[in-house]
Amino acid sequence: MIKTVSVAPMMDCTDKHEIYFLSLISKNIHFYSEMIVANAIIRGHRDKLLSFKKISNPVTLQVGGSNPNELAEACKISEDYGYKEINLNLGCPSKKVQKNKFGACLMQEPNLVAKCIEAMVKSTKLPVTIKTRIGYNEVENFEFLKSFIQTTKEAGSQKFIIHARKALLKKLSPKENLNIPPLKYEYVYQLKEQFKNDEVIINGGIKTTEDIKRHLSKVDGVMIGRAVYHSPYFLADIERDIFNNNNIPTRSEVMEKLIPYIQEETAKGVQLNHIMRHTVGLFHGQNGSRTWKQYLSKNMCIRDADLQKVNHIMDQDNFGYTLSVRNTLFNFYNGCCRDTSWFCCRFIWYWRRINYRANFILYFWFCWHRAYLFNASSSRNVIWNNYSNINSLCLNSPST
Repeated sequence: MIKTVSVAPMMDCTDKHEIYFLSLISKNIHFYSEMIVANAIIRGHRDKLLSFKKISNPVTLQVGGSNPNELAEACKISEDYGYKEINLNLGCPSKKVQKNKFGACLMQEPNLVAKCIEAMVKSTKLPVTIKTRIGYNEVENFEFLKSFIQTTKEAGSQKFIIHARKALLKKLSPKENLNIPPLKYEYVYQLKEQFKNDEVIINGGIKTTEDIKRHLSKVDGVMIGRAVYHSPYFLADIERDIFNNNNIPTRSEVMEKLIPYIQEETAKGVQLNHIMRHTVGLFHGQNGSRTWKQYLSKNMCIRDADLQKVNHIMDQDNFGYTLSVRNTLFNFYNGCCRDTSWFCCRFIWYWRRINYRANFILYFWFCWHRAYLFNASSSRNVIWNNYSNINSLCLNSPST
């Protein structure tokens, strides 16, 4: 069985714009749409809800509901939109979802769940799968989970995605349900032992490629949620470490590829901020990420964002140049000995306020002299080797 890595369905996060944006980074990840209610598919604007730009990655539609007839009709309607499978939400713990009788509360009614899955399977040629939790409220034991999964399997579910936490339906908010109930990965591992010939995917609290490798040794796939949304370029690490793919676009290249999509979607009436809000975390953990977030917050993630600014988002005078200079300077700083470090700190402070080149020349000779006084030949070599690189950047720099 082929091992898979997927991005979890997340309400108000994994819409069609997010899926396309993430597909520019990774070609091997399986994407899941945010949950769409079956009744909305039947009575709402179908193209607006279901259509998405076709990509090479597999995309799954997640639906919510508890009425077998409505779920069946929603599956039939969705069949021609390009999805690879349809997933039934049996794990969302929010009160709004409970009120409408779908999500994690359906774990209390396995027979109804079975009827829903049977109706879905009969209405579509696409595979029907489920995403659920290990238990709910006070019900948290492996025998219950095993029985529940067996029921869904007999009804026709072909894949089982398990969030390794129980859902506390009355006491906690959806956000708290993502953190407070303890993770019990061993339940999912045991489930795979019991269902050896079925596809079992683990979800919950997975943040690193080492986590992914560890889980893939036990189950058939790993699903990641918030770690990807907060830091989308984490997918690049997954491509390298899990799929052995080194042909990955840079962050700047991702944004350049996204611009034609933005122009295409905004021409259809989509608001710019609906797309750009997904890119806020693209430079997470990089020097200059704060500049990126501030620029987006002020210019792109507002209701009446100016589309013309998209064409210049990666201009040197805006972010792209600033990031390249800043990264080079910090690499320069990391290579120097501690005896010169305070000069670097002072330079970085001045660099943001005065002419780049004038500051650099002064800083260079301070570092060289300091390294000479302490007879730190290795530091002098680092300083000299980096001189031409930084000097060329400063020669082409704008004044601040």
